[in-house]
Amino acid sequence: MLGEALADEVLARYERSEGAFLLGCPGGRSLRTTYAALAARGAALDRLAVVTMDEYMGAPAAAHYSVRRFAFEEIARPLGLEPEQVWLPEPAFPDAYDDRIAAAGGIDLFLLASGASDGHVAFLPPGAPRDGRTSVLAIAESTRRDNLVTFPEFGALDEVPSHGVSVGLATIAAARALRLVLHGADKRSAAARLLALDDFDPSWPASIVHAHPDAEVWLDKEASPE
Repeated sequence: MLGEALADEVLARYERSEGAFLLGCPGGRSLRTTYAALAARGAALDRLAVVTMDEYMGAPAAAHYSVRRFAFEEIARPLGLEPEQVWLPEPAFPDAYDDRIAAAGGIDLFLLASGASDGHVAFLPPGAPRDGRTSVLAIAESTRRDNLVTFPEFGALDEVPSHGVSVGLATIAAARALRLVLHGADKRSAAARLLALDDFDPSWPASIVHAHPDAEVWLDKEASPE
């Protein structure tokens, strides 16, 4: 199972590390099986920092779409982490997020997911600058439409927030390793688009993996274009 195999890699990298271990973590559906498998291992992860990718502007902490809620309820709590082990970008001081990551030694492993229709990672739309850092940005309509599937509690597009704070492609690319997960049949066309590329294409932000020396694309059977 993809989630179990990726959880094993996370743990292996953690066990080989010393000091703080920074794990970049998206919200949403794609990494849920990985987070669940990691929790099932029952390992002590007192050196782990969960570095979240983004958050909707003005999202109440308990909102069904809140990344903060997801990080605490679906990652930190099952893993037995303390609140201070969860990092979130702050809209008022976005630049401080990259500085905090760098001061802690950088992200050891960045787990990624890709948008089905536009290849977005975090809230980064097609055309996002490769040298971009954490910032507040408008969320593309294509990304917001993808969010209607990710968060079915949204009743209509106008309920999906139009702005968010997000790490940049440079934030992602600076990680020591990237693992991009495409999970489910609705990601099959996105997988085909990504695998047809062999270098970074600004029109498909997830292709940042092709410009990284230690990056892999992980597909489950349903997402595989073959």
